[in-house]
Amino acid sequence: MKIAIISAGLQSTSRSRIMARAAWEDMQQRNTAAMFIDMRDYTLPLCDAEEASMAHPNVEKLKKMLADVRGFVLATPVYNYGPNSALKNLIELAGSVFTEKAVGFLCAAGGQRSYMSIMATANSLMLDFRSVIVPRFVYAVSADFINDEAVDDAIRARIAAQNSMVLKLAEALKNY
Repeated sequence: MKIAIISAGLQSTSRSRIMARAAWEDMQQRNTAAMFIDMRDYTLPLCDAEEASMAHPNVEKLKKMLADVRGFVLATPVYNYGPNSALKNLIELAGSVFTEKAVGFLCAAGGQRSYMSIMATANSLMLDFRSVIVPRFVYAVSADFINDEAVDDAIRARIAAQNSMVLKLAEALKNY
């Protein structure tokens, strides 16, 4: 079963990418076929619902890569009480790849008050693509990182727990 860890953080020092790497490392320790996708490597057009943006070569490449993925872990920074535009744009351009798949979220934010910020995106995935959302996403703030290079043990444990649930849900959905 293939799982995709998608890092939507575009900053070179992205904390959400640190979380995504921790999720990928955990999947590797489980011998899971997990791919790590860094959105910095894929320049995408802004979704305007026109055929040219939807058929852009990088959109097509990502859709092909993600076609047989059974579960996703989406890592995003939180900006203005929501996921960043890179993640939202990916979902708008290639949303069909999330259809009837398990999805977990890793959110890196500046403060504690944005903990529900991912809900609009989760609702969109559930309603538009019938994704099955892991209800306990991982939300981390500055204090949860060690020298802006790694997550602390408590966050690492929550990432591992979420990965377990992504795998369980992906397996349950396999024959759906």
